[in-house]
Amino acid sequence: MKKDKKAKILLIDDEIEYTQVLGAILSASGYNVAALNAPKEALGIIEKEHFDIVITDIMMPEVNGMQVLEHVKKHCKSTRVIIMTGYGTIENAVDAIKKGAYTYFVKGNDPGKLLQEIEKISSLDHDNLPENAAGNKKSIKKPEGDAGSSGFLLDTKSKKFAKTLQITEKAARSNVNILILGESGVGKEVFAKFIHESSMRSEGAFVPVNCHSFSESLLESELFGHEKGAFTGAVGNRAGRFEASDGGTLFLDEIGDVSLDTQVKLLRVLESKSIEKIGSNALKKLDFRLVSATNKDLQEEVALGRFREDFFYRISTIVIKIPPLRERKEDLGDYIDFFVKKAEVEQGIKVRGMSVEVEKFLYEYDYPGNIRELKNIIERLVVLSEDGIFVKEGLPVCTNYKKGKKGHEDFEIRPLKEIRKDFEAEYIQKVLDACSGSVTEAAKLMDISRRQLFNKITEFGLR
Repeated sequence: MKKDKKAKILLIDDEIEYTQVLGAILSASGYNVAALNAPKEALGIIEKEHFDIVITDIMMPEVNGMQVLEHVKKHCKSTRVIIMTGYGTIENAVDAIKKGAYTYFVKGNDPGKLLQEIEKISSLDHDNLPENAAGNKKSIKKPEGDAGSSGFLLDTKSKKFAKTLQITEKAARSNVNILILGESGVGKEVFAKFIHESSMRSEGAFVPVNCHSFSESLLESELFGHEKGAFTGAVGNRAGRFEASDGGTLFLDEIGDVSLDTQVKLLRVLESKSIEKIGSNALKKLDFRLVSATNKDLQEEVALGRFREDFFYRISTIVIKIPPLRERKEDLGDYIDFFVKKAEVEQGIKVRGMSVEVEKFLYEYDYPGNIRELKNIIERLVVLSEDGIFVKEGLPVCTNYKKGKKGHEDFEIRPLKEIRKDFEAEYIQKVLDACSGSVTEAAKLMDISRRQLFNKITEFGLR
């Protein structure tokens, strides 16, 4: 939408009085509002007329808000949808966000909050999206799923992050291999999904594999598949992840943890676009696009002899580096609001505010764990809030990181047995981050075996 023009809004609600009141508020704020009390009729209008924003009640006769959302996504993908709900149906609104709604608004809340969300959409649309050849702004297609936060995390007020998104969208339209670099927790899988959904392969499968989660032999079986009897326990034929990604995208996360022997086998696959299942000599041709990701410096790994140079160049035709959260704090306020709203629904706790100390911490902390750490901190603050107010007791235990440091000496390490079970996953992730992903060093510092820690990593889905 243009800077000099207010958003065009379609308001859908079967409650006539509510529609009149809310429509008047939006019109008074300068928006071009069309209000409808017949949801079924709205579907036809959406097909014929473009709206920047659709605001729809979720509980309506004949056609409900979820059906409106699906219709908008099908016929006008650039239109943002805001779901209106009562307190009794907030759970349904969260489901709507997972399916692509921008946000939700609880009826009875201050309409000013709804106006803030609309203004946020307006600024995102005209400030942060790339220009096409004609100079008009266009919408970046957001991947769906991932707990409803993927699309949101690709909205930005940061010029640096917006530039990264523009490069990513251009790369997605090609068919070359892409390497995503970034610290732990910045959202590398979100970017991989964005690449897939923005590519010519979007109708195919997106197949993610965390290379760190498998031993060398298990990883090869997982990727290549196997024939019956190929090894002990192979009781039948099994297709691997390469086959599953035929016609789509294979995402290899933590590619820096792959052994040199496996790198050789992957290199052959990338060169020939064909695989041999374990236990078979038959070649099978495949058509897939490879996207890889790591938080390691692969050029340094190459220099140290831990990563093959030819494999590095094969997977990195285009390199996308995601800036850490501390370098794009323009987005911090929006992220905090989003995760607070999400945690309110999931925990059933209404947040009314925060202490000055907590607010200072949230806006000044450097977040070495990035988006993942911010999300965990907000969830913790919500759970430990007092009468809906965030208090300092809800802040994480280990927060004295120093800028630019990676060593474990920069924050308090304690034996794992001293950490409360509820925050075990958060604590383990912090230690791993401080040890640059070294499971051996982290296990030693926490006084547990490497196997015990690996089991915890697998159990909690950590990296």
